Parts: sequence; structure tokens; C-alpha cells
Amino acid sequence: MQQLPNRSRHARGIAFVATFTVVMPYLGVTRALADPLPGEVLKFSQRPLDGAVPIPGGPPYFGHDELSTATRTSPNAPYQGTFMADDFADKVSQPIVHISWWGSYQQNQVFNGVKQFLVSFESDVPAQSGGGFSHPGVPLLNQVVSKGPLAPGSGTFTEVPVSPGGPPLGETLYKYNAELRLPFPEQANTVYWLKIAALVEPATDGPINWGWHDRDYTVTDPLASTAPAVVPGERNLAAGGTFPPVWHFQDDAVSGSLITMVDPALNVQFVDQTNYAPQNYLDFIDGPQGISQFSKDLAFELYYVPEPGVALLFGIAMTGSTALRRRARRA
Repeated sequence: MQQLPNRSRHARGIAFVATFTVVMPYLGVTRALADPLPGEVLKFSQRPLDGAVPIPGGPPYFGHDELSTATRTSPNAPYQGTFMADDFADKVSQPIVHISWWGSYQQNQVFNGVKQFLVSFESDVPAQSGGGFSHPGVPLLNQVVSKGPLAPGSGTFTEVPVSPGGPPLGETLYKYNAELRLPFPEQANTVYWLKIAALVEPATDGPINWGWHDRDYTVTDPLASTAPAVVPGERNLAAGGTFPPVWHFQDDAVSGSLITMVDPALNVQFVDQTNYAPQNYLDFIDGPQGISQFSKDLAFELYYVPEPGVALLFGIAMTGSTALRRRARRA
């Protein structure tokens, strides 16, 4: 896991309140824990770098993770730590209901594992014409997802190991899937940022350092927005050069310092972020010598439910939630 120095910038936003409710099982459908729910459609996809061979005949490159973990010392204290965030835009004006992403534990030190993640959708501060880099702006919708079985609108996530990883880091790669408690009302061809950070209680979870894995840049995302709708959008950074394709969306993924407050009901009170720093790939870990000249993306996917299915899906969730409350009152 690699963390680069931060640069001083600042953004602050008051979170929309989002809690989680574990809803009934999804109509008894048998499905793998690592899969999105039936009816959910992919709308943005940056797959993980996990053994890709950018140069024909070269060794496989398994990528690495950037630290994205915040800890707190007591239930009444804020979480503080380092975050990673990446920008995205796609061609479908439909709310995001499900997120998949990939990551690992530093040196495979899992301890008791991550039990909660902060998921934050944020506005875009574009790169400056005279130089500089884009970064997250105002938080638009924040929520905490907790480990547990998936159901529509449940606010839960699953964690499944998908690869033992390879040299030189050898860290097991995990895939995460989360059903959002509150869907994010994304508009087509609009740049947003996604922040995902592990929220860790060291006393119970262990001294966890969790990181977000990088994208397989050898594969383009045909679902991502492109120029002229979004400039520069999804494009090949290595076009016309000696490297094979280095597909990339918009601008660098960034790291920064994070402070966030989460109350006992898992309401996010605020997200405070500073010290943004752009991130590049690493030579001999993400690719051959020279790959470090290219901006990196992170590995994640976004899903929606086409109308009118979204109304049915969340109607099922609300019905299950109501049934659970009625049982609780009778108990």
C-alpha cells in the first residue's frame, strides 16, 4: 500500500443524513455475496489491476492499494485519517443504487476486518487552466455502509477475497459490494467524485490499514463519458507513444486528510477534507518502468435500476422494513 505526500487545499460540506436499515432477504433469491442484486445495471466500470500484462512478454502486474482509512478513539470522537477519491461521469441519468470496489489490507493484516465504510459523493472542482489538478468539492450525499447481507436499500456491504495478489506486495485482493441506503441522483455527463474510506475502531477492529486498489488501465470503460460531453473524459493517455494504451478518466485520483463525525445512529454529521494530492501509478508494481508518468484511476463500478424497476425494487425494500418494524412491536 502506497501513500504520497499531500498538498494543502481545503473543502468542507455538511452531509445529508443517511442511516442503514437491514431489510428482509431479497425474496429468497440464491445469489453469490459478491454480486449486485438482480435488476441492477452497470453504468460505470473501472476494473482492478490484477495480473494484467501491459507490455507483451512482460511480467504480470498486480497493482497496489492507496491508504483510505480513518480511525477514532471513542464513540464520541471524530474519525481521522487519510482518504482516497476518484472522479467519474457516465451517460445515464439514473440514481446510483449499488457500488462495487476493490481493496486490500496492508501486509495482509486483516485483524477483525473493516465493519463500516464511509461512502461520499461529492462535486467536482475542475483542474485550473494554468495548471494544477482537479479534486473533490462539496460533499453532496454521505452515508455509512455496514458489513452484512445485501438487500435493496439496506446500507450494507459484503467483502469477498477474489485474488491472492502477486509480487512484489502479495496482498490479498478483496471485492466489495454495497447497497446504498440512499441512492445518489446522478445526472448524465456530469463529473462527480466518489470517496470510500474504511472507518475503523482500533480497540475492536484492530489496527487496520485498508487501501483502495487501482484500475486496470489496459481496458477502456465504454460506459464512461467522453469528449465533447465531458472534457477530457475517458481517453488513452499513451496515444501515439511507446506505451500500450493507458486508459484514464478525466483527472488523477487524489488522496487527502479526512475528518468525519458519525453519530451512534450512523448519521454522518460532516465530512472535512484537506491536503489534496494527485496520485500516479508506480513503476514495477503497476507496470513497467515509466508507468509512473501517468495519472492513476481507482477500481470501482456503479449500478442503477432502470425505470420502472427502481420503484419496484425500493417498494420491496420498504415493505420488508415495515414488516420488520411490525414484528418488533409485537415482540
